Amino acid sequence: MKTLVIGPSWVGDMMMSQGLYRTLKQLHPDIEIDVMAPAWCRPLLNKMPEVAHAIDLPIGHGELAIGARYQLGKQLRSAAYDQAIVLPNSFKSALVPFFAQIPKRTGWKGEMRYGLLNDRRTLNKQAFSLMIERYIALAYPASQIKQASDLPKPLLSPKLSIDKYEMSKTLVEFDLQSKLPLIGFCPGAEFGPAKRWPDYHYAALADMLVDQGSHIVILGSAKDREIGEKICQLMHHGEYCINLAGTTSLDQAVNILANCKAVVSNDSGLMHIAAALDKPLVALYGPSSPDFTPPLSDKAEVIRLIDGYFKIRKGDSEQGYHQSLIDIKPELAFERLLKILERSDKEAIVKDFHG
Repeated sequence: MKTLVIGPSWVGDMMMSQGLYRTLKQLHPDIEIDVMAPAWCRPLLNKMPEVAHAIDLPIGHGELAIGARYQLGKQLRSAAYDQAIVLPNSFKSALVPFFAQIPKRTGWKGEMRYGLLNDRRTLNKQAFSLMIERYIALAYPASQIKQASDLPKPLLSPKLSIDKYEMSKTLVEFDLQSKLPLIGFCPGAEFGPAKRWPDYHYAALADMLVDQGSHIVILGSAKDREIGEKICQLMHHGEYCINLAGTTSLDQAVNILANCKAVVSNDSGLMHIAAALDKPLVALYGPSSPDFTPPLSDKAEVIRLIDGYFKIRKGDSEQGYHQSLIDIKPELAFERLLKILERSDKEAIVKDFHG
């Protein structure tokens, strides 16, 4: 059985999609799963052992490009896929499987996809409150899964596989091998300061962790470089802070996170990667809610001081930070991090004892 999955375009969503691949592999051990997604997703897909091939989608995000999608679908006809599963809800995301003439095309009804999908499901958002539940439900016949409680438990959450040689090579390349233990900071967020924990809180927490014998490594994109520099400058022990935001590839960032003793992150794609690496994780939420896409790990500690849903807009402070994130004090994050590390260490001892 060969299946083509049209994958999502955001880091967090791509991580959630691995739950589907793991479920498909459990249901059909001989299945071959190919995933079509933007080229930047390849480093993540290469670390998902369930994925046979990552196929680059050479079309910009938001572009309709019907002609290019037709040619891509036509090229895929020779692959003889039995099924396509379309994860994004857009009209355009369903075009390639249709043009590829894949006989069974599965997905949620989404945006005017009548005819493009012939195994079209109607989504009850209350019945499937988590994104990963919506993805995993598509692995089963529509008649079998009517609500999230019908899904076998536990849900198969994201779990990345790391190449130890590549991981070691990354540590050497960034001169990190002598700076263990590392605590990873992911202070960026896609929608700007309103979703970020303040830089001065990160700096205060960093100093507390340095006093415990750790080095701090900051990871993120090029637009997070400035916030990383600010954190290092605000620290009393800035010499123990390494700002790698904007200097690593995504593949290298994943390898570095895999070497961290723990991670502190805003609601971001890197947060979901840290969870998939099974790292002790403190996830800091403000106006965005963890109800739909929480970090899927029993080693994750979510801190959020408010309830409900809020539109992500400019924050309350002069720097654009949201008051709900300003109110999360470094001492609280430090306390929760120590708690999760202590629990993780105990679990490791028990695991070693039982071999």
